[in-house]
Amino acid sequence: MQLTGIHHLTAISARPKENLSFYAGLLGMRLVKKTVNQDDVSAYHLFYADGEARPGTDLTFFDFPLPPERRGTNSISRTCLRVNGEQSLSFWRDRLKQAGVNVRDIVEVDGRLSLPFEDGEGQRLTLIDDGGAGSASPWAKSSVPAEFQIRGLGPIVLTVHDLARTEDVLTSVMNMRRAREYAAHGARMVVFAMGEGGPAAELHVIEDREQPAARQGAGGVHHVAFRTPDEAQYHAWTQRLNEARIRNSGEIDRFYFRSLYFREPNGILFEIATDGPGFATDEPMATLGEKLALPPFLEPRRAAIEAGLKPLG
Repeated sequence: MQLTGIHHLTAISARPKENLSFYAGLLGMRLVKKTVNQDDVSAYHLFYADGEARPGTDLTFFDFPLPPERRGTNSISRTCLRVNGEQSLSFWRDRLKQAGVNVRDIVEVDGRLSLPFEDGEGQRLTLIDDGGAGSASPWAKSSVPAEFQIRGLGPIVLTVHDLARTEDVLTSVMNMRRAREYAAHGARMVVFAMGEGGPAAELHVIEDREQPAARQGAGGVHHVAFRTPDEAQYHAWTQRLNEARIRNSGEIDRFYFRSLYFREPNGILFEIATDGPGFATDEPMATLGEKLALPPFLEPRRAAIEAGLKPLG
C-alpha cells in the first residue's frame, strides 16, 4: 500500500481577486474549479492546475479573511512547483521580475535548479527544474508558452519542532522512506519519498526547535494532500489510521475526490485523497472553472451561496 505522490496543496488567501490574477494570470495556471469550501460555504475554494486538471497539479486556495500568517515551526513552509529546464527558470525569473514579484536568483538546491519567490500575500513558492520527468498537460489558453508552463506540484517543505515524531508517522504509518539529507539555507533537510519518488512525490522536512509555532493566516498553507490511486486503497488507509489509533476525520466524500484528514504529531494537517472521480465529473473538461460549481449536496442552496460570495471580477 503506497501513496503515489502529492495530490494537492491548499493555502489561504485573504484577497481572492488578486489571487486569481496572480495564479491564473501571471503564473498561467488553469482555474479548473471555482467552488466553495464545503465546510464554510461563505468562502471560495479555488483550484489551479494543468490543462487537464490532473491530480498532482492542483494548487488550491481557501478565501479566508484572515491577517497574515505568522511564520514559524510546525507548518508547511514552502511549496514547490515543477517546470522543465534551465531555460524555463530563466523565463520565469524575467517574467516575475518584470511583474514586480519578490523573486530571488536561480540556485541549485538538492541537485535541482530552483527559483524561490513569493506571491503578493507572502506565500512562499519555488519553481524547480524537474528535468521533464513524467508527462505534462499544458493549457492551450494560458498566457505562458506551453514549454514553460508549470507542470505540477513539486516537493513540499515542512518545518517541525520534533523531526523524530514526524518521521515515525511518515515511515511507520504512511509507508514513506527516508531518501537522503542535504543542507540548504543553513538548515538540514531530510527528504521522505513516496511511491516511485522524484520531485512530485517528496516531502522535505526541517527540524527547528527555536522558532515559536506558526499561526495560520493569509499567505500560509492550510494542508497538504497525498495521492492514493483508488477506493480500495483509500479504505485501507482509513483502517490503517484507525489501527494506529491516529485521530482522523473519517471518510469524507468531496465529490471530486474522497478525503481522509489527520494531523501528524507536530500538528500539521495531512489529507489522503483519491485520484478520482476528478473535476470533469460535473463540468465539461473544455469549460472547467468558468462557472461556480457546487457538489450535488450543496446545489439546493446555490442562490444563498452565490449571494454570500464576493465577485471575483
